Amino acid sequence: MNIQHTRGKIPLWDNVKLVENEFNTDCPSIEPFLLDGDGTYPVMLIAPGGGYSHRAEHEAYPVAQWLNSIGISAIVLHYRVAPFSHPIPLVDAERALRMVRYHASEWKLDHNRIGILGFSAGGHLASTAGTHFDLGNSQAEDPIERISSRPDVMVLCYPVITMGEYTHEGSRNNLLGESPSMEMIQLLSSESQITKDTPPTFLWHTADDAAVDVENSLLFTSMLNRYKIPFELHVFESGRHGLGMAEEHPEAKAWPGLCEAWLRKRGF
Repeated sequence: MNIQHTRGKIPLWDNVKLVENEFNTDCPSIEPFLLDGDGTYPVMLIAPGGGYSHRAEHEAYPVAQWLNSIGISAIVLHYRVAPFSHPIPLVDAERALRMVRYHASEWKLDHNRIGILGFSAGGHLASTAGTHFDLGNSQAEDPIERISSRPDVMVLCYPVITMGEYTHEGSRNNLLGESPSMEMIQLLSSESQITKDTPPTFLWHTADDAAVDVENSLLFTSMLNRYKIPFELHVFESGRHGLGMAEEHPEAKAWPGLCEAWLRKRGF
């Protein structure tokens, strides 16, 4: 199989002016790294972290390269960040999932094997995509909007999950402002939005993460367990936040192999 970098960044909407400021250049858009060979491939949409203030490149392109190396197509999501706030990042993620599914045949993708993978605040975005999805608007004029935005699996790497007690304040402030209502805190706390239809989820975190408390992953998996949603959680004893592929970390470097095995189990 050959890795094919397709057409650079693709705008999420036609005839919409892309944002041009310090951290929102060419947004919103997707950047595909597709496998080109016989048959169809699973695909993961990648949401890099950055506290909803920027997007960390080390949680984007190296991840796409790794996914390609294990036979999975990858698409980097360039979602809008501050000064854009909720619901804009979620709108971007949902549109990207719809677009990927819409173009599945053209891009040699399996429309039933479309996942989302996010780090830190990108993990929050991925978890909201997996808990706030809809099945599409059958009456929409735009055919892409008729498509489901539900990811088939989620991979959440040291994710921000809650907007409550254990939140990452920077992410919450950028997404919801400095004084969000209790209603908005509840709505964007992903552990509170899990249902029986939430996708299977792989998570990893480090126990001493000083930026995003491991309680975020524990809260999410506790509710996944309550709803009998398949999940796998790995908590490494030590490590800093923002490790990305963690190639240099003696413990956390195991996560890609563990994740690959889990994805295979799920048919990816």
